Amino acid sequence: MKRTVLVIVLLLMYTSASAQLFSKEKIANQENFDKDFLTWGYFLGFNSYDFKFQYNADQANRPDIGVETTIGFNVGLVGDMRINEYLNLRFEPGLYITRRNLEYDETMQYDPYFYDNTYNPGDLFREVKSTYIHFPLLLKVSTKRINNFKPFVVGGVSTALNLSSNEENPDDNASGQFRTKTGMLFYELGFGIDFYLEWFKFTPSIRGVFAINDELVKDKDPQSPWTGNIDKMQTRGVFINFTFQ
Repeated sequence: MKRTVLVIVLLLMYTSASAQLFSKEKIANQENFDKDFLTWGYFLGFNSYDFKFQYNADQANRPDIGVETTIGFNVGLVGDMRINEYLNLRFEPGLYITRRNLEYDETMQYDPYFYDNTYNPGDLFREVKSTYIHFPLLLKVSTKRINNFKPFVVGGVSTALNLSSNEENPDDNASGQFRTKTGMLFYELGFGIDFYLEWFKFTPSIRGVFAINDELVKDKDPQSPWTGNIDKMQTRGVFINFTFQ
């Protein structure tokens, strides 16, 4: 599903860009839009988050943890400050809702932990819901405008608050609760195309986000089969946004 959405977006961007690049159309829409020092807008989009695991070397015998990703939803605001013709500073606070499913190998039922604790098939699955309030500060580097479109690359840093983290929950995986940290730091890289339409500027973009800090809250038992072999767990993801200004 994630690959299908990505392919469709890229094809739409390519088709629109090609049509405008080779068209004989000379009318410039929103000709003075980029001359404003501050501009505003909003975005809607989709996300797909994943986890990257680093494991403890002394517990390498335990199988890796599988991650099933899903398609989530994004919505937020855009504030853009013009630096010069090619550089803009952007602030894009938004709400990002997603879900990841962790899948443990069936051999986990033979873990020594379950010699003294009851095992049930549901222990092989953990649903991790995340609701991020995301605050990215980005530098947008654009090319020269060609007719009614302008490609760009974007990069920067961001912080996020995970409202569904369960960090302060006293229950852990022994009670079916997989916990993550509330505060996150990321770096981001992406690209997109500004399309200058008759009444507004439309911008499809794709961006990768990569966590800097560890997100895992470990279980109380250091030998926990759910978190005992994890040294670090970091979020990474892909955003596909459609911005209207």
